[in-house]
Amino acid sequence: MNGELLWVLTLLLIAIVLFATNKLRMDVVALLIIIAFVLSGTLSLSEATAGFSDPNVILIAALFVIGDGLVRTGVAYQVGDWLVKVAGDSEAKMLVLLMITVAALGAVMSSTGVVAIFIPVVLSVAARMKISPARLLMPLSFAGLISGMMTLVATPPNMIVSSELVREGFHGLSFFSVTPVGIIVLLMGVGYMLVARNWLASGKDDNDKDSWKRRTFRDLIRDYKLTGRARRLALRSGSPLIGHTLDELHLRSRYGANVVGIERWRKFRRVMVSAIGNTELKDRDVLLIDMSDSEVDLREFCAEQMLEPMVLRGEYFSEQARDVGMAEVTIVPDSDLIGKTLREMTFRTRYGLNVVGIRRDGVPMEGKLVNEPLQLGDILLVIGNWKQIRQLQLQPRDFIVLHLPAEVDDVAPAISQAPHALFCLALMIAMMLTDEVPNAIAALIACMLMGKFRCIDMESAYKSIHWPSLILIVGMLPFALALQKTGGITLAVDVLMDLVGGMGPRIVLLSLFVFCAVTGLFISNTATAVLMAPIAIATAHAMHLSPYPFAMIVAISASAAFMTPVSSPVNTLVMGPGNYSFGDFVKIGVPFTILVMIASVIVVPWLFPF
Repeated sequence: MNGELLWVLTLLLIAIVLFATNKLRMDVVALLIIIAFVLSGTLSLSEATAGFSDPNVILIAALFVIGDGLVRTGVAYQVGDWLVKVAGDSEAKMLVLLMITVAALGAVMSSTGVVAIFIPVVLSVAARMKISPARLLMPLSFAGLISGMMTLVATPPNMIVSSELVREGFHGLSFFSVTPVGIIVLLMGVGYMLVARNWLASGKDDNDKDSWKRRTFRDLIRDYKLTGRARRLALRSGSPLIGHTLDELHLRSRYGANVVGIERWRKFRRVMVSAIGNTELKDRDVLLIDMSDSEVDLREFCAEQMLEPMVLRGEYFSEQARDVGMAEVTIVPDSDLIGKTLREMTFRTRYGLNVVGIRRDGVPMEGKLVNEPLQLGDILLVIGNWKQIRQLQLQPRDFIVLHLPAEVDDVAPAISQAPHALFCLALMIAMMLTDEVPNAIAALIACMLMGKFRCIDMESAYKSIHWPSLILIVGMLPFALALQKTGGITLAVDVLMDLVGGMGPRIVLLSLFVFCAVTGLFISNTATAVLMAPIAIATAHAMHLSPYPFAMIVAISASAAFMTPVSSPVNTLVMGPGNYSFGDFVKIGVPFTILVMIASVIVVPWLFPF
């Protein structure tokens, strides 16, 4: 072992220790590695920074943007709604559909993003079914990991392995190369979790599960004692309210009826529109009215104005969360509005929002809020369009937005552009399948079209990119080149051949899987793929065999991060909501990883002959 190789291995060991201990951010460690290689003379500046020009880095960045476009247009959330509707009250059916849906979505967008979207869906379903969320959240995270085995662009390790094949003079992987293995693993995962979920239904106390959650619409309605105050009234044909604005009708002053929202038909579905002074009522509108200040008889009011009461379920506001928002705001200390009433400051006209509750000294107020002078320290619960709430948040001249409920994460600001987002996604996949356009260019075209169709704007596009992941890839790529230049890859292949080379290629595949899975316990699956792909391909060359089964084993094992809660971000995401312990992941993840390993060693050589 020469001195240069010893230096590279020392750097690798230091990087692994830093990754495992999390003393420094992973992207910072990656940049320090680049600096160390250049200053030591191991690599030239162009060699150490070659990752910045790697097409896969561009492709991964573009995929983050496309995934965010699917979120902003509501595509991902609509899939979640469909899932809840189809599953009904069947836990087993929910588990099966959940895993299949998450794996399908994760095939074209970030698995971490998909899992984050579905966590509140799973919590809501678990509460409705009166089961522990732990029975569904780990299947959710496992499906997110399995999604990395579904397509070439599902996870960075797949693209890194494909890039390494190209660099060695072979054809890269196609878009669906990994899909057959992924489908088999998914079916295994569904069957396994139908049994393993029973091991997760422990007697743990889930009463503290609210400690990690942000407040929801339901929490705000409870805290401000709004239950029973709202009425949902439909305008019948010929109603005297039709054709008039809210300012013209004076419903609050005449009847004590505060219109806080209006349901209106648009493009074959009802949407919630803002109820502000110049909003004109139309035929078939449904009014959401706060009657807490009213002293009139509801039946007389409905008869006089030709209104028909409609059902108002307890989950109404949560179901409307994408169209109508809630927020808690407080008045700034030096505002001129202190001491004025909501009526005097024309709050609804000025801000486009309705105040439905006021808390003073932590206690919700009752009575006619519109005539109550505001005091310093009052907290107001406002309801209205998310856009108006955002504007109030960005212009804190008179009010400061204190808290946004958890439902703000479900808001799809470009929901009307959902068909365009699906078109962009389909076009990208079609271009990738033809191999006529490089994958990175196909993804960039899809990104540009999403911008053109207003599925995403430039600000949200840049924010959607997970820059630490890109820097990690850029920083780890020089390791493969450094190991090759200093003889590290040759040494690793020689050791592997000495140990298991004489036992046949399947045993070598088994050994590569074990090594990747164990390495993935300490460093990210992306870094694992960067290190192991060259070794796997060099091993195939030494055995005079096709490199594809060896490369595929690295890709599959890099996504098989089931064994600990820190093996992958998706596991970490569900640990708190599921109230899991470290041992829960070991208990469930280790057996499944072994099953995946056995299946991969059997299936991969069959699909990709030696």
